[in-house]
Amino acid sequence: MVSYPLLALTMLLSEPYWDHHIPLPKLGPLHSRLVTAFVALICFINSYDGDFVFDDSEAIINNKDLNPDTPLSNIWKNDFWGSNLNSNSSYKSYRPLTVLTFRINYLLAGGLHPIGFHVLNIALHCVISVLMIDVFAILIGGLVHDGRGVKLNLSPKASFLAALFFAAHPVHTESVAGIVGRADLLCALFFQLSFMVYCKAFQGGDKKFSVLWIFSSILLCAVAMLCKEQGITVLVSENMVSLFWPKRSLDLVSTFFFSTQIGGLVSSGLLMRLALLFLGGSFLLYARWRIMGTGPPSFTEVDNPASFAENVILRIVNYNYYYSLNAWLLLCPWWLCFDWSMGCVPLIKSATDWRIVWPLLLWCCLMGLVYQALCSQDSNKRRTLTFGLVLLVIPFLPASNLFFRVGFVIAERVLYISSAGYCLILAYTVGYCSCNWKKHKVSAATLTLLCVNVARSAQRSQHWRSEQSLFTSALSVCPLNAKVHYNVGKNLADRGNQSAAIKYYREAVRLHPKYVHAMNNLGNILKERNELKEAEELLSSAVHIQPDFAAAWMNLGIVQNSLKKFDEAEQSYWNAIRFRKKYPDCYYNLGRLYADLNRSIDALNTWRNATMLKPDHSLAWNNMVILLDNTGNLAQAELIGKEALKILPKDHTIMFSLANVLGKQEKYKESEGFFLNALKINPNVASCHGNLAVLYHRWGKLDLAKRHYELSLRLDPSAPGTKENYNMLKRKLKQRQRTVG
Repeated sequence: MVSYPLLALTMLLSEPYWDHHIPLPKLGPLHSRLVTAFVALICFINSYDGDFVFDDSEAIINNKDLNPDTPLSNIWKNDFWGSNLNSNSSYKSYRPLTVLTFRINYLLAGGLHPIGFHVLNIALHCVISVLMIDVFAILIGGLVHDGRGVKLNLSPKASFLAALFFAAHPVHTESVAGIVGRADLLCALFFQLSFMVYCKAFQGGDKKFSVLWIFSSILLCAVAMLCKEQGITVLVSENMVSLFWPKRSLDLVSTFFFSTQIGGLVSSGLLMRLALLFLGGSFLLYARWRIMGTGPPSFTEVDNPASFAENVILRIVNYNYYYSLNAWLLLCPWWLCFDWSMGCVPLIKSATDWRIVWPLLLWCCLMGLVYQALCSQDSNKRRTLTFGLVLLVIPFLPASNLFFRVGFVIAERVLYISSAGYCLILAYTVGYCSCNWKKHKVSAATLTLLCVNVARSAQRSQHWRSEQSLFTSALSVCPLNAKVHYNVGKNLADRGNQSAAIKYYREAVRLHPKYVHAMNNLGNILKERNELKEAEELLSSAVHIQPDFAAAWMNLGIVQNSLKKFDEAEQSYWNAIRFRKKYPDCYYNLGRLYADLNRSIDALNTWRNATMLKPDHSLAWNNMVILLDNTGNLAQAELIGKEALKILPKDHTIMFSLANVLGKQEKYKESEGFFLNALKINPNVASCHGNLAVLYHRWGKLDLAKRHYELSLRLDPSAPGTKENYNMLKRKLKQRQRTVG
């Protein structure tokens, strides 16, 4: 048995009496850890080669802070999604250490390869599940006497079973299989370490507790907060552990806590400990408040509709309904969804709504547990239930809407730490039932529950392997959720199935008539299908609902341009630029409008703006070269083309346009080089072969011209002008042969 120096915080007992009855073999510390890690592994291993899905796009793929070329200091200035913390659009999610691990993954993999990201998430969950054995053992207080002294039994059956329940709980899938869930994993890891270090402070007894270890605990709490804000709750949990540790423990705090002498509290060190934790927590909260700009993030009614209810009673009722749904996810994690907003959970608006029963049932159960925790004569039962409730409730508080508005209805990720409290209570329940019921029935039920959870976790992690399976799986869980239909439609559109995408976008708009992103995407597809009138109506509605929606303004401009409404299109483009100052794509499309109107100078200026904002904007560079070529400004076109190729040295379209310009200037050799380089990059472009043939034709290299005319016609028999030029060449070759003959 491995010794453990937490004597001052645990009862001088052998394992709790109900521990012997738990239907598990009693394993040693090493074997119990291996089994727990194995269970955690098999639950989520099938997600190791999954894609980047859902929020991974914003937090990882589009987050420039992961790129090694971005200064490392940026992760301390930006939020979790890569936006500046001072930005009005920032969610104020300050998690620089989590972003740092993403950046390390990026460096080790040499780019954005999801396998490394997923493997680290799975490994973290395995480690956390193993450490839960220690955490549960501390809370249960199982000690044994081996003749040489008192030692903590690191793997009594109760803590082992609770850790197994935790390792296999399906509600963890989002945190483990979704890469952005690493914030919850890292936060949970440092939560555990902070708690265990806090307990280690009492290895010399209560009066001799180590201030250094307490400061170390606060430091680890700070690290947890830098992974996710929820980490601050570990200090609250440590306070509750000190306050509610039962009587007759080795912890002298309890003796003085239940006495009436304030002097006893002081001499025991309780007030000193509470003061240190309070001051440390206050400092961390103040620092966090300063970092986020001393103001909370702004959310919309779509994100959290209950928090916008004008009636306070309705708000409270709906908050409690949300709590009951979170409790149900812990009890029966079958209905899991990647997103619970936008109509997925309709508000309770009257006392006749039958769903009001669920909050009442939740509070009846909680009050029953609290009563058992505080009033039971069994000290083991009191301790286990008390700390199970502490671990269940305290980490959930930041997501409860009690202190500030949160940006979600339900988020399965926030239950990662709280589920540990549920698992501890569930393990106690199994032990209690084993004492009072037929053991073989309890054994069968426990084994069945574990197997079902493992199977459900594996199934759910399979859903998280791709966006298609993830989004589709949500249709049966939240059919009223407009965002689910939107994401299914977006995934279908990205895979080229626009007809099916239209159906889901329309349903998203039907369910949520003000869903501007669905309107924008649907308008885009209709624009591409040349259904311009309906596209214009949708995009006009979107910008009317959200006037600062820059992308919708730009897309509306494109549609209006196609409808020959040039003045309106120009105004729409400028509206887009007004709401998004750095919008290179909009400048590019505005340039196309000016080109159509023969406003060449304006077109060149706007395309130049696009390339200044986005130096690798290939289309803007190429259009400048083509426009200058068409207007006879060949020297300037040459300069622009060569400038572009310094930035985009492998862009075959710019090489092609520049080669045409050089050919018209009779710089045949240089033109030939750019044509050949373009064909090396993309050898199957018929127009490139055709124009190179024209160059050779003019240059007098007729055999080479013939070869490339034939290659061009083989790739595209209907290439405009190529056949006529080829026929001209053949006549010229025949004439040359007759002359030679």
